This record gives sequence, structure tokens and C-alpha cells, in this order.
Amino acid sequence: MAERNWKASNDSKGYGEVHLSSWDDFSAFVHEEMREFDEYVWRGQRCENWDLASTLDRLIKNAKIAKTKQYGFIHSHLERFKYAARGRRGQNPRIIESENEWWALGQHHGFSTPLLDWTSSPFVAAYFAFINHGARQTKNRAIYALHRPTIEKQVQKIVENAENVRMHKITSTEKVINHLAHMASQKETAPQVEFIRPMSDENQRLVNQGGLFTRAYSGKSLDSWVKANPTEGDGLTLIKIFIPNKEREKCLQTLNRMNINHLTLFPDLYGASKFCNLFGEIEKY
Repeated sequence: MAERNWKASNDSKGYGEVHLSSWDDFSAFVHEEMREFDEYVWRGQRCENWDLASTLDRLIKNAKIAKTKQYGFIHSHLERFKYAARGRRGQNPRIIESENEWWALGQHHGFSTPLLDWTSSPFVAAYFAFINHGARQTKNRAIYALHRPTIEKQVQKIVENAENVRMHKITSTEKVINHLAHMASQKETAPQVEFIRPMSDENQRLVNQGGLFTRAYSGKSLDSWVKANPTEGDGLTLIKIFIPNKEREKCLQTLNRMNINHLTLFPDLYGASKFCNLFGEIEKY
């Protein structure tokens, strides 16, 4: 296997980068370096310079919505989707009570949400990194590996530390009760990241892709959050893997042989159409 270049970021523990020279190196890296680390989840992105920001974060940024108005916009945005979805979920749809379940429902139907897609499979992540073309394509595609247990432990630590500081300033029982009630009402402003694995069976795409989501409540991209909350020890919470864009055809050919393609990941007519189109785009697909 070709030599890999590992680089730890200068300003944060827990974040690392891997620069690979070929698609074959990625396959070897997964099987040789990551085989025993099954608690990582994976995400692929077309351009190496994109951060881990949700479509809703990008919408808010592009619309230049002031911070003081963002919470109200997010609430209204979701309510509009709930009303717009009426009568469009098939016959006798189940009742959705969780806000995150509503976000998850919209995520794979083009709705801008605060969620980021992840998968349990590094090769499914690679497919999503390489499948699309676009303007201003960077030299490399990017695949991320995120260590879920470390994130959850770090989130718990941050919440507990913040709560201890606040509780230290409170003396009376009445103030404690009022404070806890206030904290419960302000959950979405807490500096945390949440993993979401919907139980809904409405989205077969999510099932086929081994999918789950993250939701960041801090207003930061997930990679910025990881760098701003360094972990102890030598383990890597977030790994960013670079693969040359020129390896696209070989990557997609190989993944198709592994039965990772639009036909299996999108079990509908859209998936069938995209799958067939690739035979005209990639030789020997």
C-alpha cells in the first residue's frame, strides 16, 4: 500500500487528516487501519473545502438571517414543512411527535434541515463523495470518519461542566427549580451534538444506506465543534480522508461491483434512473 501522510491539526486534539493517492489506498486503509474501529460513522462530501455544515445552516448563512431571528426562523421553517407535508405521506401515515423525526423525514426529500447524513459504511460514504459532478470541483474528494462514543462523552462533559458552574452560583431551592426549568426550555442553545437514528419506516433510503444523522445545536459546523472541544488522549474523534478526484471512475466501478449504487441506495424510480444513466457516463460501469 502506498505511504499515507497523517497530519494532526495544530490547534486541536482529536482531529486528524489522511491524504491518500488512490482509490486502492482507501480500500486498504479501511481494511487495515479501521477494521477494528466499528464505532466510527462515515460521511462523504464532493469537495475537500466544504465544512460539515447542515443545509439549514447554509440556508441561514446565504439568506443572511440575523442571529436574533434564527431561532424563530427555524421554528417557522419546520412548521411550514409540517403543513406542506399534509396529504403527501401516503394513506394512514403514522403520527410523528418528535421534532427530530420531522427533520429526518424532510432530510431525504430536499428539505433544508439542521441534520447531517452519516452512514455505518465507509464505502457508502465514498459513493456519496464521488457520485456527483459540480462546478468548482476541488482536486480531492473528502470522506469523514466520526467516533460516536467520544462525541457523546464530550457532549456530556460540556453539559455537566456548564451546569456545575451555573449551580454553584445558585443558593435557594426555589432558584434551583426555576433555573432547571429555564435550562429545559433552552435546550437548543446548549453547546452539544446529538446523534439521531429515526425509527420511522417511511424512508427506505435511510434503511438501505445504513443511515443516521447528527444535529449540532451550537451554530458551528461539526468539524469546527470538534476542533473547539479537544479530547484527551491520542485517539481521533474526527478523521478527514482526502482521495484524488481523478479516481472517480475507478471508485464508482468498484463500488458497483460491491452492489453499492443508486439502485440499492435509492430503492425507487429515481434510483433506477440514476443507476442506468451511469452506464452512459462511465465505461465498463
